[in-house]
Amino acid sequence: QVKLVETGGGSVQAGGSLRLSCAASGATDLAVCMAWFRRAPGKEREGVATTCISGHTTYAHFVRGRFTISKDNANDILYLQMKDLAPEDAGMYSCAAKNAGGPSLTSMHYNSWGQGTQVTVSS
Repeated sequence: QVKLVETGGGSVQAGGSLRLSCAASGATDLAVCMAWFRRAPGKEREGVATTCISGHTTYAHFVRGRFTISKDNANDILYLQMKDLAPEDAGMYSCAAKNAGGPSLTSMHYNSWGQGTQVTVSS
C-alpha cells in the first residue's frame, strides 16, 4: 500500500494559480500510475490528470491546457500545477495511486488515496 499526503490547497481568485503536492511513502515502487482527482460539493469525483511510469500522461477535457501533472521520482512527490483557475475548479483535490494497468481517470482503478487538499476559487 502507498501512503499519500496532499498539500498546497488554498483560496485564490479566478485567474490565479496553485501548485498541489502529493508526497508518497510506503510501497511507492508498486505505483505504476498516479493521478489527481477532484470532487466539488454535490458532484461526483472526477479525474483531473494522471501520469504513469511509462511516461504517458492524460488530462481531463476540462483542463484545457491549464494544468500540468508532474512527478519528482527521486523524492516520490506528485505535483499538479494549476493556472487560470476558475470557480468551477474548486473542490477537494486528492491524489491516488494504482499498481496495475495503464493511464486511467477512473477512480475505481486506484487503490491508494490521500485525504485531499481543499481548493477554493472566488470570482
